[in-house]
Amino acid sequence: MILTLDIPDEFSGELTAKMGNPARAALEAFAAEAYQLNALSLEQVRKFLGLESRWEAQALLSRRGVWPGLSADEVLRDAETAAAFTIARQ
Repeated sequence: MILTLDIPDEFSGELTAKMGNPARAALEAFAAEAYQLNALSLEQVRKFLGLESRWEAQALLSRRGVWPGLSADEVLRDAETAAAFTIARQ
């Protein structure tokens, strides 16, 4: 799919100055919205945006106010890992 945005010249200078690359900003906003609507998974967001790790994808979503959800299994694994570190440090 090809999506084209037509940004009037009168806005392009300021948008570029404040956003860097408006096309990239639009792509990231689109991916964040798609993730929030469960249209893309975290891994799909990572691939869609050409990011190297899931951590980069999570950071990007978080900056856009979209908090990547965790499954119950992931929360339990994280809790077990934290407990193991706490025990190991004692």
